Amino acid sequence: MEDVLEIRWHGRGGQGAVTASKLLASAALEEGYYIQAFPEYGAERMGAPVQSFNRISKEPIELHCQVREPEIVLVLDATLLKSIDVCEGIKEGGILIVNTPKTPDEIRKLLNFNGKEIKVYTVDATRISIETMGRAMPNTPMIGALARVTDFLKLDSLLANVKKSLAKRFTEEVVEGNLNAIKKAYEEVKD
Repeated sequence: MEDVLEIRWHGRGGQGAVTASKLLASAALEEGYYIQAFPEYGAERMGAPVQSFNRISKEPIELHCQVREPEIVLVLDATLLKSIDVCEGIKEGGILIVNTPKTPDEIRKLLNFNGKEIKVYTVDATRISIETMGRAMPNTPMIGALARVTDFLKLDSLLANVKKSLAKRFTEEVVEGNLNAIKKAYEEVKD
C-alpha cells in the first residue's frame, strides 16, 4: 500500500456504492488503518450515477478532497462503462474491478487505458447477490472481490466487521445473505 490508498466507487443510486465505501472504511478502521469514506452525488435519485470514495492509510490522512487519481476503481454497474470514463485518473498499475459476467479481457477491449497498465478483474456481483440475498444488490459482493485482489484487508476481519455493522440495521437473514455474497465473490472474482 502506498502512503494513502485511494479508491473510487462508481454505481447508480440504490446499488449501495456509498454503503460499500462506508463498510470498507469501517473494516479498515478495525484493522488499524486511518480511513475516509465520502460520497459525491449528482441528481440524487434512484438509478442516477453516483460516486463514492475511500482513503486508507497507516498514517493520519490530512487530504480532504475528491479522489482524482485512484489506485483502485470499482464499478457496480457495467452500463456506466458506456457513459462515464471510469478509468479517468486511475494510476499506472491500478486495479479496476467491474460487476459483470464478462471476462477481464472483454472489459479491457471496451475501455481505453490511455497506454496505462491496469489490472482488470470481473465478478458477477449482481448474480451473486440475487443467489445469496434474493435481490440485485452488488455492493457487498464487490467488497469481497476487492478483498481478494488486494492485501490490505483480511477476509475474516472483513466478514466480522460487516456482520457487526449490518446487524445494527438488518435482520439476521439479511446479514447472512450479505456475508455469503462477500465470500462467494471472493471466490469467484476473475483476473
